[in-house]
Amino acid sequence: MRFFTPIFAALLGHVLLTSPLLAEGKSIIVLDASGSMWGQIDGRAKLEIAREALGTVLGGIDPATEIGLIAYGHREKGSCDDIELVVPPAAGTGQAIIEAANSMKFLGKTPLTEAVRRAAAELKSTEAKATVILITDGIETCEGDPCALGAELEASGIDFTANVVGFGLTEEEGKAVACLAENTGGKYIQAADAGSLVEALKTTVVVAEPEPVPEPTPAPAAAVEFNLAPQLYLVEGGPEIVDGNAWELFQIAADGTTGERITTEYNKYKGLFAAGTYRLVGRIGEARAELDVTLTDDAMLEPQVILNAGTLILHPRVSADGPIDGGAGLNLTNAAGMDGTYYGDTTVIVPAGETTINLRIGEARSTETVTLAAGETLEKDVIAGAGVAAVDAFYVDGVIMDTTQHAVEILMAKKALDGSQESITTSYGPAQLFTLPPGDYIARVTQGAATVDAPFTVKSGERVDVKVVLNAGVLAITAPGANSIEVLDAKADLSGNRKSQSFDYDESKTLIAPGGDYLIVVMRGEVRAEATATVKPGERTEITVP
Repeated sequence: MRFFTPIFAALLGHVLLTSPLLAEGKSIIVLDASGSMWGQIDGRAKLEIAREALGTVLGGIDPATEIGLIAYGHREKGSCDDIELVVPPAAGTGQAIIEAANSMKFLGKTPLTEAVRRAAAELKSTEAKATVILITDGIETCEGDPCALGAELEASGIDFTANVVGFGLTEEEGKAVACLAENTGGKYIQAADAGSLVEALKTTVVVAEPEPVPEPTPAPAAAVEFNLAPQLYLVEGGPEIVDGNAWELFQIAADGTTGERITTEYNKYKGLFAAGTYRLVGRIGEARAELDVTLTDDAMLEPQVILNAGTLILHPRVSADGPIDGGAGLNLTNAAGMDGTYYGDTTVIVPAGETTINLRIGEARSTETVTLAAGETLEKDVIAGAGVAAVDAFYVDGVIMDTTQHAVEILMAKKALDGSQESITTSYGPAQLFTLPPGDYIARVTQGAATVDAPFTVKSGERVDVKVVLNAGVLAITAPGANSIEVLDAKADLSGNRKSQSFDYDESKTLIAPGGDYLIVVMRGEVRAEATATVKPGERTEITVP
């Protein structure tokens, strides 16, 4: 259910805002951007919940707070070295962190121990406090030991604390990372499901408020145990909703607008409040309705809140006969301002009337509008009308490039008047799959000095295998004591210039290059040395420049 997100935001806010170290020193959020974040909780991808929670919390922090972001697993699959300081800790970085998280890919492994170690190194200080907030939905997968790291950091004498949010972890998995927090004097918070998050919110959010909370209005001695038991319905006369919904009770301002929120409760609920008139809001999914209620000290009020809504059950598919796509994005909007995003197979309650469904699978899009009556359930397939292109690169025919992180760019085949081609998307590494609308495309593979285009056509509901042959080999250069190595085409142009294929400040270099002759220029201080090399497609050429 979508009310999971504000609860998670409150939980994250508790970790961020209750720590005095945020006010007294620097902090870094360490975000798990591994592939497991595509997993779902209550029908939503965990990465989407984390992004929205970061936006909610960081959008409201004090601009003077010095905070940064480290992410891992967001650039490469299967790499334990994929750790990056995305936003250095500084004042006023909240929006930069939000934007970085929203644009981040989630695809790699979980080197959480090394990521926290790097965060601690970035915050190194023996005088100022430093805090790391680790958000992870998985345990260490790169042979690190978070417990040992916690003890090591605590023994270092640095005023450092690690707080850990275990997002969707089992109890056993939680124990594997909780010690990192405990060994540094921090907190471990288990965010296993919506229910546990609600309980955490009830016990911690008051402490998490950045401003003083007004004293609650004391309830008078009442003749009844409860004086409010609201009931929620999709349509008048329909079955009561008793699970998955949320209730909010507000004071009413002097001008009749909605005032301060008194409480938020969930599912079937009873409460006791001081006599007076309040604004009651019931919501579930994308539907909400409000009702003004007057409570007394001596009677139970059971108001019926009617949502005037229906249920949508959506099955996103690439094609009509394709399987349900668990990674598909479904954005639901209507003329009244509804705007909700869901992933994969989706069941959601929406207001009656027209709902526009915007489907995204890979680079394919489709839009359609459905009309729902109050109390109606509509189940339908949502079709992207796309195909799949599987792109692999080869040094030569029969020799696949299966260990390199070559770039695979997909472009429209049709050129603009200026000769340019629209770039659709870019990914890296072997065996890339692209979901695309029907049409003509170019697969452009680039690795080192080699770039080759391969045209292909996508048809709806079909897979096309695209084979890109670079006719390239590997040039391995060793130049002991060198300051720089440059590789140029051996053949000069009409002006006597040679095209530079690669330049590096190093003593060695490995370059994937098309077959042909090359000139190698090595600089050792002011001393220049040259050598020639011939690269043969599909072969490795090794050369040492003395």
